[in-house]
Amino acid sequence: MPRRLPFLAAALGTLALALTACRGGSTSGSAEQGDDLGLVSAGTLTVATEGTYRPFSFHDESGDLTGFDVEIAEAVAEKLGLEVRFQETQWDAIFAGLDAGRFDVIANQVSINPEREEKYLFSTPYTVSRGVVVTTEDDSSISSFADLSGKTTAQSLTSNWYELATESGAQVEAVEGWAQAVALLQQGRVDATVNDQLTYLDYEKTNSPTGLKIAAETEDTSESAFATTKDKQALADAIDGALEELEADGTLAEISQKYFGADVTK
Repeated sequence: MPRRLPFLAAALGTLALALTACRGGSTSGSAEQGDDLGLVSAGTLTVATEGTYRPFSFHDESGDLTGFDVEIAEAVAEKLGLEVRFQETQWDAIFAGLDAGRFDVIANQVSINPEREEKYLFSTPYTVSRGVVVTTEDDSSISSFADLSGKTTAQSLTSNWYELATESGAQVEAVEGWAQAVALLQQGRVDATVNDQLTYLDYEKTNSPTGLKIAAETEDTSESAFATTKDKQALADAIDGALEELEADGTLAEISQKYFGADVTK
């Protein structure tokens, strides 16, 4: 019997090592997966966002960070089995921070354009928007951009919408932003304003009834997506897979309806 004890001890030791190896293999697999994605912190998706850009990224009444882009980033991270950490960054510094490797992706309504595509990878778009002409509900004289000819619109002089309004033949009343443009429109001092569809939908969602309507919209769309660096193709692909699942299970549409009263994700 005593001669069997060393053999038994050795067998138990081998079993213990095997069990340890199994547990270690699982942890190692997670770490390897994180390494494959090139994450700043293993197991965590680090997301840059402004935190001051309502309704996309802002702080609610209790001080918590929330918003359309924030909730989509949280849903993506959950699909990927990752924790999520938001790093609030001013827009002017957000791409420099991405280049410096301080975070994995930007989620802040980053529009896709050729200049950015030369330097960055983009996920599948999760926001699709158009330019719109907004008028009062009782105005039937405007149903296209061509109908703006000879009309007066309220526009910020530094916006792309100012250029679109003037190209359509409108006379422009200069304003500082959307709030002032809407005020002039509701007061009957201008005929319309040209702006982004999302801006209008957010205003309608939070202030309804507004007495306003979309009278016309552009055929061209603006698409926004997660942005990451060129060396993170695996991460971009993983995010695309997560977004596909979130579209299929209705999560994207649900988040969109919550903030805009419409599905702006496709």
